[in-house]
Amino acid sequence: MPSRISPLHISAYTATSAVGVGKEAHADALAHSRSGLRANDFGDAPLPTWIGRVDGLEDVRLPESAASWDCRNNRLAWLGLQADGFLEAVAAARKKYGATRIALVLGTSTASIGETELAYTQLDADGNFPPDQRRAAVHTPHSLAMFVQQVLGIDGPSETISTACSSSAKVFASAERLIRLGLADAAVVGGADTLCGSVLFGFNSLELVSTEPCRPFDAGRKGISLGEAAGFALVERVQPGAPATPLLLGYGEASDAHHMSTPHPEGLGAERALDDALARAGLAADAIDYINMHGTASQKNDEVEGALVARRFPAHTHASSTKGFMGHTLGAAGIVEAVVCLLAIERGLMPGTVNTRTLDEGFGPQLKLEPATGEVRYALSNSFGFGGNNCALVFGKAVNA
Repeated sequence: MPSRISPLHISAYTATSAVGVGKEAHADALAHSRSGLRANDFGDAPLPTWIGRVDGLEDVRLPESAASWDCRNNRLAWLGLQADGFLEAVAAARKKYGATRIALVLGTSTASIGETELAYTQLDADGNFPPDQRRAAVHTPHSLAMFVQQVLGIDGPSETISTACSSSAKVFASAERLIRLGLADAAVVGGADTLCGSVLFGFNSLELVSTEPCRPFDAGRKGISLGEAAGFALVERVQPGAPATPLLLGYGEASDAHHMSTPHPEGLGAERALDDALARAGLAADAIDYINMHGTASQKNDEVEGALVARRFPAHTHASSTKGFMGHTLGAAGIVEAVVCLLAIERGLMPGTVNTRTLDEGFGPQLKLEPATGEVRYALSNSFGFGGNNCALVFGKAVNA
């Protein structure tokens, strides 16, 4: 088992999704069980499904100095970075540590592939992209990180993690290692993913997309609702006298490599990630007050994760899936659901599971449909991706909170 790690401060954080921009919008939606899903209106020939679409992205304009990075994914990232004073928090960290000592670790599943799809519809007679689409840096998986690094003015190590739906959960693990090894004093972590044809039609080809709003852990669940989101957090070493912000206490990563798109039937990789996260946090399972489950509303994911939570956690643990609020935001799911856990710790708000009507009888009493309030000392976030890419994160209250 891994050794316990030194906690890290989450000194600033924010999220943008279908329920709104920033922490207040998310807290309000979670408290009132208000879903942001809508009937699919994305693209020229919308699939009959429901999506978590962020309003107003078409009207977002990047700073003039970064205009060459324009695409839906980078616009969403820019919209998200402006919320909750996050830009100012990074500017303060840059002044404190220096630009070269702040790392950037972002997760994304498709990056700016939506712009590449558009470019291929605009080929000239010779099969070339039009002049305004000859932006090689935009048409790469690292586009998001290069754009964010430029607009934040930071020059430390920069990574893109693309492990499907665990991408922006694993960013916390990478940031902890960079800081522990002395390669950075702080890190901006997060991710962004936007709706595009590859996502919608790709998941539909796998017969995973529901024609109705997703119903995680419901006995009659019919599949996922796709969404788009961005989220960011500033991670720093714990320092004396620092504000009492939530802490990153532990993480676990595992790859069960069982199947390209189906989890191991006994959840072996997911359970290993859980065990490693608890070990690094120095906690037992019964210490966890709230679990944000991956809970996609697909048959196998919910079956495996539901069984894992039922056998490992006491009945009083409050567990829920928030996919019914903003949809499955793929590479951005990890960071958005980490933000849900941080809100739970700071505000004592444990969300329910919207859209779900009748829990599958195979799941335990931990799964809750309605929100609740109460002290949340420790929260766990599960993120599981295709290929068995699993990540579990443990967050906790600051010791002097």
